Amino acid sequence: MARERATALLVDFDGVLRCWDPAVAAGVEREYGLSEGVLSEIAMQWGRLQPVLTGQVSHADWMTSVADALAGPAGGPERARAAVEQWQRYRGEVDGEVLDFLREVRAAGLPVGLATNATDLLDADLAALGLESEFDTVVNSYRLGVNKPAKEYFQAACQAVATPPDRVLFVDDEDWSVRGARAAGLSAHRWSGPGDLRYLRAALAY
Repeated sequence: MARERATALLVDFDGVLRCWDPAVAAGVEREYGLSEGVLSEIAMQWGRLQPVLTGQVSHADWMTSVADALAGPAGGPERARAAVEQWQRYRGEVDGEVLDFLREVRAAGLPVGLATNATDLLDADLAALGLESEFDTVVNSYRLGVNKPAKEYFQAACQAVATPPDRVLFVDDEDWSVRGARAAGLSAHRWSGPGDLRYLRAALAY
């Protein structure tokens, strides 16, 4: 039996709507004599990342811990702090095709929620990128205290769009997150780029 088309959309932020130019971090690393990829490598270590995604520490605290770990390779704590600060000034870029799609879905009367593992900087980032009014709801793991791919996260996200899980379509660029959503009863699609939009339109009831 075919699954009914979804009547609500949840979309991930980083890697779907917000894109990052890797040249920015690479430029900072070259300027400070750091090995390629080290900023993200340190920042994304799960033991350092998970606390900031669940509201245990602030974004500022997280970046301080990155700078502390970087102090040796950077040639001292002051240079490490400067490198991290410069890296963090860049807040990514919006994929215009994805944004147009989200607006199209909302205009058709379907609720659209942002469902992301993020920090306490999310609201400021949305404002800086002009996105603060583009969603019916924002589900931020930092505020929720639990992160994707936990079932509790997706239950809360479905409640936020006031739609049963089996009528919600979730879009994310990470396999583990997509698997978590499916385990929680949602339809889920792994994002690979704007070429997926045709499929997503077909999966939504509008």
